[in-house]
Amino acid sequence: MAVEIKFNLNNKPVKVSVDAKETLIDTLRTSFGLTGTKKACGTGDCGACTVIIDGEAVRSCILLTATVNGKSVLTIEGVGDIDHIHPIQQAFVDVGAIQCGYCTPGMIMTAKALLDKNPKPSVEEIKEAISGNLCRCTGYTKIVKAIQIAAK
Repeated sequence: MAVEIKFNLNNKPVKVSVDAKETLIDTLRTSFGLTGTKKACGTGDCGACTVIIDGEAVRSCILLTATVNGKSVLTIEGVGDIDHIHPIQQAFVDVGAIQCGYCTPGMIMTAKALLDKNPKPSVEEIKEAISGNLCRCTGYTKIVKAIQIAAK
């Protein structure tokens, strides 16, 4: 069964018709061509698919698209662009926290949600915030450092 929903996507109003069982990650990637949000585990365990919905970091692989009706969704594409890189993105680049890059969009979205609520988090608060985001490359040290730099 198809449902039509309206929501704000990267600060622009959008309307889409989706199957009632379609996940947000699939809608973002197929209906809107936003492939920066990565599809990995499909179970909400790795954090690669993290987006921000109404200020909260959310796993888009386990969220039905229909549940975002009337809400505001921010993806990595809405955070910055080639001409105006976001300070969090720049910090990740500067400290080499990007490695293979697969987890990076989810990490940045998680960091943004954290810093929007808590502009001066402690190291422990940063570690807690990113604890649901898996990275196989960096060992997290550079990621934590990047978030600390972005907080400044």
